Amino acid sequence: MSTSLVLEGGGKRGIYTTGVLDVFLENDINVDAVFGVSAGAIHGVSFVSKQIGRDIRYNIKYNDDPRFMSLKNWLKTGNVVDVDFCYNELPNQLDLFDYDAFNANPTKFYAVCSNIETGTPEYILCTEMHHDIKYVQASASLPFFSRIVEIDGKKLLDGGICDSIPLKAAQNHGYNKNIVILTRPAGYRKKPSHNKPLAKLIYRHYPKFINALTKRYLMYNSELDYVAAQQKLGSTLVIQPSKTIKISRLETNLDVIKAMYELGRQDALAALPAIKNFLKS
Repeated sequence: MSTSLVLEGGGKRGIYTTGVLDVFLENDINVDAVFGVSAGAIHGVSFVSKQIGRDIRYNIKYNDDPRFMSLKNWLKTGNVVDVDFCYNELPNQLDLFDYDAFNANPTKFYAVCSNIETGTPEYILCTEMHHDIKYVQASASLPFFSRIVEIDGKKLLDGGICDSIPLKAAQNHGYNKNIVILTRPAGYRKKPSHNKPLAKLIYRHYPKFINALTKRYLMYNSELDYVAAQQKLGSTLVIQPSKTIKISRLETNLDVIKAMYELGRQDALAALPAIKNFLKS
């Protein structure tokens, strides 16, 4: 059977995923593919390159650097992150991304992006990260807080708008055993947003994307239901926060960030026997 990891986003809530993935790496938990959405895409590439501790390390070290993530940067550039800093200087100079290890790993990596012209998700197989890092950037580019990323003739933004938990996509790609890492505790349901007027103003040339933004909560909750149904059938294993930690999408409190990471580690360690049995069965 073919196995995959499905990683949802959530901004700084994704630090939880980092803790889970580090435990996976420490215990030689391997899969055939990773589907990463937004922050899940950012952390998923470090999993494929097998760099234990890399993502929590640079999140702590550059937490106070306005280039890493700040409203100041958003007001100045239109992007809440400094694109050159995060996707060039950081992986190529400051905390090196292991391109060779990524390329050598047979695990496939898919960055999930939202095509704002079609209002549908794109599942981009990333094979050469020097080029494909742009798709990771697009997947993590939050609406309203990021400029549209144009790559290979496509206009892309945060993958979570059109497919927040791409379990069906993983199954459609042929992966019939899937581990889903969520960043919200059990029982969470997304509520309707009130950003439609702003969306109509900023994305007025992209009506299908506006529709996806407006109906995202319906899509997300439906995907939660689907994940739960697949879990009952035994084809899906879910890891999610065992308790609630109040953490914002753009969180800068280091104590909160570290607590979220440690929770991910604790939950993954507790689930290790079930994970190993799931992958063997």
